[in-house]
Amino acid sequence: MFKVTPNPPDTDPISPYESPESNKLNDAAERALDHHFPPTEQKPTNRKGQLFSVCPGINTEALLANASEDLLSISAIAADLADDVDGSRRSVALALSRMADGVHLLVERALDHLDEPDMAAVLARKHRRAG
Repeated sequence: MFKVTPNPPDTDPISPYESPESNKLNDAAERALDHHFPPTEQKPTNRKGQLFSVCPGINTEALLANASEDLLSISAIAADLADDVDGSRRSVALALSRMADGVHLLVERALDHLDEPDMAAVLARKHRRAG
């Protein structure tokens, strides 16, 4: 049995970019699609052999808080190591512990400055430029 199928309707073969009217319609369609299906984030750039990286959207306070915790951990590990070794190795382990403690104090002071109004204004300007 043979089934008759109608021919597709005749359409104007005009590109959506040839007339101002079709450009407007195409732009509106693109905006609607972008609204309902937001474009995915761009792929990260090639890190050229870099193993680790920090996400660009993290705020300064979170970065400093994590650095502070890591420095405390480094200091504790070095102090624990100093208990298990003698001689010059003990001096090196204690020096590492003290250096980590000193840097920890610097990070804590930076965190304290984040609460100051001047620093908050600087960070707000920085985030506005980045966003």
